[in-house]
Amino acid sequence: MGRHKEQGGARQGFDVADAAPLLLDPHGLVSGWTAHAERLLGHGAAEAVGRKFADLLEAGDAERMEDLLHRCRAGGDWTGLMTALHRDGHPVPVSVRVAPATAPQGRPAVLVLLSELGDGARGWDMSRGVLEQIVVGNPIGIAIVDPELRYVWSNAALERWGGGPGRSRLGLRVADVQPGMDSEAVEERMRHVLETGEQVVGYEYVGRVRSAPLRETAHMLSFTRIEDDRGDPMGVYYTVVDVTDRHRARQRLALLDRAGQYIGRTLDVMTTAQELADVTVPGLADFVTVDLLETVLRGAEPVPEPLAGSDRVPLRRAGHRSLYEDLPRTAVDSGAVVSYLTDSPPVWCLTTGESWRQEQLDPLAVEWAAGAPDGRESTFLELGLQSVMIVPIRARGVTLGLTTFFRRRQSPFDPDDLHLAEDLVSRAAVCVDNARRYTRERDAALVLQRSLLPRRLPDQDAVEVAACYRPADELTGLGGDWYDVIPLAAARVALVVGEVPGHGIDAAAAMGRLRTAVRTLAAIDLPPEEVLAHLDDLASRSARDDGDGEGDDGGGGGSSVGSACVYVVYDPADGRCTMAAAGHPAPAVVAPDGTVGFVDLPQGPPLGVGGPPFEAVEVSLAEGSTLVLHTDGLLAYGGDGVEESGRERLRRALEGMARELRPSCQAVVDALVPAHPEDDVALLMARTRRLASEQIAAWELSPDPAVVADARRTAQDQLSRWGLDEEVKFTTELLVSELVTNAIRHASGRVRLRLIRERTLVCEVLDGGASAPHLRHPRAMDEGGRGLLLVSQLAERWGTRFVPDGKIIWAEQPLTTPTE
Repeated sequence: MGRHKEQGGARQGFDVADAAPLLLDPHGLVSGWTAHAERLLGHGAAEAVGRKFADLLEAGDAERMEDLLHRCRAGGDWTGLMTALHRDGHPVPVSVRVAPATAPQGRPAVLVLLSELGDGARGWDMSRGVLEQIVVGNPIGIAIVDPELRYVWSNAALERWGGGPGRSRLGLRVADVQPGMDSEAVEERMRHVLETGEQVVGYEYVGRVRSAPLRETAHMLSFTRIEDDRGDPMGVYYTVVDVTDRHRARQRLALLDRAGQYIGRTLDVMTTAQELADVTVPGLADFVTVDLLETVLRGAEPVPEPLAGSDRVPLRRAGHRSLYEDLPRTAVDSGAVVSYLTDSPPVWCLTTGESWRQEQLDPLAVEWAAGAPDGRESTFLELGLQSVMIVPIRARGVTLGLTTFFRRRQSPFDPDDLHLAEDLVSRAAVCVDNARRYTRERDAALVLQRSLLPRRLPDQDAVEVAACYRPADELTGLGGDWYDVIPLAAARVALVVGEVPGHGIDAAAAMGRLRTAVRTLAAIDLPPEEVLAHLDDLASRSARDDGDGEGDDGGGGGSSVGSACVYVVYDPADGRCTMAAAGHPAPAVVAPDGTVGFVDLPQGPPLGVGGPPFEAVEVSLAEGSTLVLHTDGLLAYGGDGVEESGRERLRRALEGMARELRPSCQAVVDALVPAHPEDDVALLMARTRRLASEQIAAWELSPDPAVVADARRTAQDQLSRWGLDEEVKFTTELLVSELVTNAIRHASGRVRLRLIRERTLVCEVLDGGASAPHLRHPRAMDEGGRGLLLVSQLAERWGTRFVPDGKIIWAEQPLTTPTE
């Protein structure tokens, strides 16, 4: 069934629709009058019907009418120029076509077509040949049907629409002469004109007609009612114009427009290939396949010689679409490998980068692709494929794959179809290549992400931790927000959350530099405020270095200037928590009873922008408290109340959190942040633990060398109570001896020895000295300087950290025997 469209608008230039049709009886009396004739000559149907047509002409032309009527009764016709008289008396120059016709009930009649001549045509010698071109030789088809919609007259041009010559149509209806046409729709318009008298201009019929049964055509039809002297309908006069070329051009533009809208909406290679297939069926082809090189799907550059050393070329089926249900079931599914013989047209197109078209496939030839699910080779006849086009997918001078178009029942592909296919594929090729490049960049970004963000949080006993990260950049899944958990000496832990301006790889690179710096500073056990001070210097120096290299295309990462960070150190021995912030929100604390508060933390300036020194605060947390560190993106989105602050929304979310930390962390982010946020969000939650009193042993020592032996015996007794093996006891005895001796010899003031049994055994010695010890490498004959060298050899890790009342030298060794 065809498609139909009515169009209105004024006619431009000469159109057969401008001709006023009349019907005369064999004696020259007007028997059919139209509204068009009334507009031309001013006489109404009541005045004109029954009157001699000669009375409506000037005297000279009126005398010729008797001869013209005689000619029509003999089967002839006449075309020429006459002057009619308007009702008000002024002359109207008209071109006239007089031809025999058949009136309703089969009575003989005469058809007269009148077309007004403009002022520029007056005085022309309008010969019969000229008017013959206008009416008879005109490419526009013309016909008249009676009230029963049976043909009574048609011109020769209508024959090109199919249905045979005019005389063979007489007495038939549209359905009789155009059996493949949607005649009901056309006759519906005719009946509308008969019933209402409204002229229909520009009705577009799209479908298959007898003159072109294998392809879709388009024709423009106009309908006018013919009336008698009482205004009753006598039939319909209509014209037909072939507008197939215009219709196909409109279809092509619509298909290109659709391709622009629907191809490349994602940056996924397979999805883009499938979109190309979806858009072109059924607008261009019945069955379309899209095959890509394997390297394209991986995001890599296509290999320059895909045919080397093989009799088959493997491609990956990236998409297909069919108008028929049977074709996809005999073809390779999306994602599967399809192999083409090296001498097949697809491989020729892949190699040369040129398109290939065949109007009629050899029905007995076997399809070019191997790898059907059933392993059976099918012929084109079995598949019902008749015509084919193969267009290589090329972008930036590189061939990425092939698109193959098949038709089963439509007319064969013509050169215009190939040009359209090349336009479509070239547009899609850019999208496929963009998706390929994105795949490569995204894989690189994910590798960078895995190297920068913690894959898993480290094992430690100070806090139970859970983290959630939601990036704003959906494409890479990477942004400038970050978090970290860093185990410190003496069972302590550092918690860090920060953010770098921007998103994507540049922000991630800047974040990676800061995270590395934080881990380095944490390793030397600096206080939080000093860690931020060093980060501030690093950001400032990086900004100066980037400025010095401005214009350099070296591709350095993003800037750290303006970054924010909060650094927290928690000690499970006494529950003390020390923290400092640089342009970052203060942490929240959920007490063991579920109440929520916020730390009163002085806000230092963002990193690298300069400002007052950073300040640290110390709070004491009960065991089971939850410390909540987050970036500002968590508080950036409104809740149910428009005026509700971000802190209040966070408070409500935390008050309702479950006991389990990991699902609670995700639930808080889901409650406060949309699925696709405008800013990155990082949330780190840490539930505090305390070391049991029996895990810590401490002794105050006098600054007397004689206490070294007592310290060794006391430490040995404690290790025995802990049930540690002799190897640990021996190593600890040496460590205690060296560290206590070093403190008494080189420092002043109090000396304290402390042992901590956790995942490791930590030996700490506190003294009042303000200088850090240095590891020396003494020569063989030196009498001293071997103490710290011995410590470094015995301990797995050792170091120094400064406290308000001095410094602590610590040494850590693994526990090889399970503790009680």
